[in-house]
Amino acid sequence: MLGLFAEIGRLSVFSARVKLAAFTPRWFWGEIWRQMIRIGFYSFPVVGMSAVFIGAALALNIYTGGSRYGAEQFVPNIVVLGITRELGAVITGLMLAGRVSAGISAEIGAMRVTEQIDALETLSASPYRYLYAPRFLAALITLPILVAASDIIGVMGGWLVSVYSLGFDSTTYLRNTLDFVTTEDIIVGLIKAVVFGGVIALMGCYQGDRSQAGATGVGRAATLSMVGAAVLVLASNYVMSNLFVEIGL
Repeated sequence: MLGLFAEIGRLSVFSARVKLAAFTPRWFWGEIWRQMIRIGFYSFPVVGMSAVFIGAALALNIYTGGSRYGAEQFVPNIVVLGITRELGAVITGLMLAGRVSAGISAEIGAMRVTEQIDALETLSASPYRYLYAPRFLAALITLPILVAASDIIGVMGGWLVSVYSLGFDSTTYLRNTLDFVTTEDIIVGLIKAVVFGGVIALMGCYQGDRSQAGATGVGRAATLSMVGAAVLVLASNYVMSNLFVEIGL
């Protein structure tokens, strides 16, 4: 228990220092842009492929369950609601927890064990401002963009299966989708995306910064960051979902 509380304390202090560096000048815009490309642009193919298959599978399962009660017409409504409020953000967060968080941890871990971060501190350059804050800000900016794209692709995946496999009329399906989804549903997913982005970047930076010497230490840091980010994404998703239900959003 003492070890658990000590780890929570270290993570809290580290997160506070990263956020302080991220939201106060000075900002390294070139590094922020490079991290946005690496986190957002290079992650788009895997996010897009995941979203289309999730949307397709969701439509099939909703149709199977709805057909037992003669409620097949609600497939587009439930697909768009499930993707925009829940699955779009969660699936994107989990995919990036594996790809981005582990990559950040391995990169920073390698810098830590080769004493590059120590060299920055020797030159009076804060690693929090130059290394961690750009990755944190880039994740905050790019995750909502990726989630918005994931929502669109996921809904279209459900549309493809519904129209070409389940016999739905294309115009009716799209009309029901657009009439049912609300601005609040989209906002909920985007708020979750911002939180997930912060969690993913912080876990990657934290585990990389605490990496031990050697290839084994860097690999262990990458594994811990991926697992920790995935668990925190799911836990924070539940907390936020419960909060949104309480406030009626």
